[in-house]
Amino acid sequence: MFDDPVDRVLLHATNTTAESCHTKYLHVKLLDVKIISGRGSAVSLVALATLLAPVSWGTTYVIITELLPDGRPLLVACLRVLPAGLALAGYGLVAQRWRPQRTEWLRIGALGLLNFGLFFPLLILAIYRLPGGVAASVGGIQPLLVAGISYLVRREPIATRSAVIGVLAALGVGLVVVRPGATVDWLGVAAAVAANLSFAIGVVLTRTWPTPEHKVAATGWQLLIAAAVIAPLTAIVEGPPPRLDSIELAGFAYLSLLATGGAFILWFRGIRMLPTQAPPVLGLAAPITGAILGWVILSENLTIIQILGFLTTIGAITYATTHGSKPASARSRIEDRHTRAA
Repeated sequence: MFDDPVDRVLLHATNTTAESCHTKYLHVKLLDVKIISGRGSAVSLVALATLLAPVSWGTTYVIITELLPDGRPLLVACLRVLPAGLALAGYGLVAQRWRPQRTEWLRIGALGLLNFGLFFPLLILAIYRLPGGVAASVGGIQPLLVAGISYLVRREPIATRSAVIGVLAALGVGLVVVRPGATVDWLGVAAAVAANLSFAIGVVLTRTWPTPEHKVAATGWQLLIAAAVIAPLTAIVEGPPPRLDSIELAGFAYLSLLATGGAFILWFRGIRMLPTQAPPVLGLAAPITGAILGWVILSENLTIIQILGFLTTIGAITYATTHGSKPASARSRIEDRHTRAA
């Protein structure tokens, strides 16, 4: 009945009297919706699927620094969003016959800029300028940003438990990725903070605005809008692209089609189906994955403090995956049913 992770729903028809309703309402039967089983396990499965997205993003730290052209953040951002956007939007036009209509253009355009058009160039600039994983550590503020913006936009109260989890997760990520002796470039730090702020606003608006009829195609159009903004800036600021070899082409293909197109399909689905605090905490798997790959592939050493931070963040991610309140989408749809009945 719902798109939410619910196994079974019972509908009870409850008679009401005219006196029990406001005078402007008709005498109707209210639907009492009760979710009775399976929610916890289904939510965990959705969370695990959502977790694949930030894990894939964590691989991009190695891909960008080791396989792609150095010092070209706008080019990397453009070639990250353009192929994925063409593939997903093309699929929507051919298979689903769908493209944004009227008022949908404004929402999809805004989300395209926040989720991709601003986020990717700023994040890649931070990766280039901040050695030692400092760019990733700034991502630890993501749960707190989402909680604060959710309060301002959606009036969702900031639960003490969620705030504590966010602080612990941010602390854990900082311990993992801020290595001894790493220098700080404040322009890079500002870029990383701005990137995370843009993405946090996108997360909240994705939960707030109506869900597009075809989510895959809508994601593709967001990516295309971002590419339309980034491409001219790339030509103006960085000039024409260099000649790419086969390794760089393979790196861009993985970065765009898997770590962007496929990953964001899972991510946006998780945003709409999981409790508010879960996706931002799950997103912290990205810097953790980056740190592990740096240790395994680039032979970077992990100190005792970094291992402690790793365990702290994994604990926060595990808690967000297996605990949480009722999914917001289920709550809102139940409330909508009662409102329409009244």
